[in-house]
Amino acid sequence: MIPFARRSLVVLGIFGLGYLLGAGQSTMTTANAQVGAAGPGQEAVKAITEANTALQAAKNSLTAETRYNLATKSLNVGAIMSGGVDALADLESGRGVDPETFAALYADDATDEVAAEISKDEQGRLTYKGKVVRMYSVSKLKQWYQERLRYTGDEKKK
Repeated sequence: MIPFARRSLVVLGIFGLGYLLGAGQSTMTTANAQVGAAGPGQEAVKAITEANTALQAAKNSLTAETRYNLATKSLNVGAIMSGGVDALADLESGRGVDPETFAALYADDATDEVAAEISKDEQGRLTYKGKVVRMYSVSKLKQWYQERLRYTGDEKKK
């Protein structure tokens, strides 16, 4: 009887130790996640700042060529990297907008003129002048990303 009791205590002890180690690990993971919330390091901040400067210059060039017409206030990196977008015309057409415009509109980042025409339907979907705001079709998205790859030198072989 004693060997059975001893074996049971050992098994229970191992399970208990495993539980304690697992519970301790979950709090360590949470603590590590909190550390990362401080933001990027100095080198990353410098690289982001330089990228923003380059993107602003590209935006200015595209705007001068009338290839960059946004419906949102923030910089549209996807539009810049794909050679421009006319998000206002896309909105007016009702056939869909690029992913960043779509996200920015849902994040309440529309320009004042566009915001005046934005509302939500009974299903909670965003509408512009009464038409549901949609993202580009799959075929248009593929074309858009292919264009982006062309400008970045990563063009895929078809």
